[in-house]
Amino acid sequence: MSMTLINFAYLVASVLFILGLKGLTHPRTAVRGNTLGALAMLLAVLATLLDQRILSFEYILIGVVVGSLIGVAFAAKIPMTSMPELVAIFNGFGGVASVLVAGAALIEVQGPSHQFTVSTAASGLIGAVTFWGSLVAFFKLMEVLKRLIQFPGQQFFNGLLTLVCIGLGSWLVLEPGQMDAFWIMVCVASLLGVMLVVPIGGADMPVVIAFLNSCSGLAAAATGFVLDNNVLIIAGSLVGASGLILTQIMCKAMNRSLGNVFFGDSGATPAASGASDDEVYAGKIKSTSADEVAMLFDTARRVVIVPGYGMAVAQAQHAVRDLADLLEQRGIEVEYGIHPVAGRMPGHMNVLLAEAEISYDKLVEMDRINATFQQTDVALVIGANDVVNPLAREDNSGPIAGMPILDVDKSRTVVVIKRSLSPGFAGIPNPLFAADNSLMFFGSAKEAVLDLVTAVKES
Repeated sequence: MSMTLINFAYLVASVLFILGLKGLTHPRTAVRGNTLGALAMLLAVLATLLDQRILSFEYILIGVVVGSLIGVAFAAKIPMTSMPELVAIFNGFGGVASVLVAGAALIEVQGPSHQFTVSTAASGLIGAVTFWGSLVAFFKLMEVLKRLIQFPGQQFFNGLLTLVCIGLGSWLVLEPGQMDAFWIMVCVASLLGVMLVVPIGGADMPVVIAFLNSCSGLAAAATGFVLDNNVLIIAGSLVGASGLILTQIMCKAMNRSLGNVFFGDSGATPAASGASDDEVYAGKIKSTSADEVAMLFDTARRVVIVPGYGMAVAQAQHAVRDLADLLEQRGIEVEYGIHPVAGRMPGHMNVLLAEAEISYDKLVEMDRINATFQQTDVALVIGANDVVNPLAREDNSGPIAGMPILDVDKSRTVVVIKRSLSPGFAGIPNPLFAADNSLMFFGSAKEAVLDLVTAVKES
């Protein structure tokens, strides 16, 4: 296949990548966008495989078969609640692939140009940080790595590692024949990736994953310059830019800066910044039942459902849709209040509710829904915690201080479905649970909502 046709295929694939990314900006076009992106990747891979520089396909075919089997197994077995872990490990694989490809190209190329060596150094540095940082994020989300590792002078140590990486990269650029410089840089960058993520708490992991996703794209773009591959440069740049934009959106939703996430006191003990659970909850918790909540619905005109990670864990979205349908049949207005970082990844709640075929028009973003809570009769919180915690407004020193929240506490009545009073990712108590207008409905989200459906039908 001539290089002209290969480059034309790459151009078409690049256009499809851009159109696919545009489609992903809205739930209505997300499926089409995903399809266009998959088609673009297929076209790019086929064009690469037909490149006349490939002499043997045996190992490529083995990789395709093994990778396909692993992909099918993951797709079939990984639940929606584990998608953040899957995204994290995929980011890591993208990073380590960039490192290995750049390293192999460095061995193969004779008399490399400065563009080649600079790109190789960038690919090795960013790819190694991405892989090991993503691996730590993966183990944190799996709750295998629970301890936050911090020590005095940690930020200085990380800065020193960064300078060493830059120095080794510069050595490689000046003396391309020094393979040791590349692999030593990769080892130091690997340590840097670990040290950047180990002190960060679980509440900030969605931001970390979004940032590492951007890094995997930048590493791929750098590798595109190494291989002189246009579609890899474009696709990597798209992933890098979109990842940075998503990171910025999430930081804004949490009222945090990216620097504060990575270099702030992320691992501080939450309990030290406020009251204990006993001080917040003792003698103030009011439990309720399905029948009592059904009676509240009998007199309600407007209900806002606030989904959270607990709903995702219990896979309660279909039961929630059934409940909402029942309430709407009785003339009650039902909407869904969506926080940008509810769950464990951006858009987590939107995807779950869309899976249950709930209309996109009923999913209302935080800024719009907050203005309506004072006119809401019942706010039904299903498994959400930090995103409805009033301490974000009231405590200037806590781990979620200043974070925009859903103002459910301003509703006439708040019903919180939760297994227990356990804290969310931030690790702090939630005064909402003990508020005068709040009722706690303890239990699994799915079972509790099914009980509500039965109670509403019988009321």
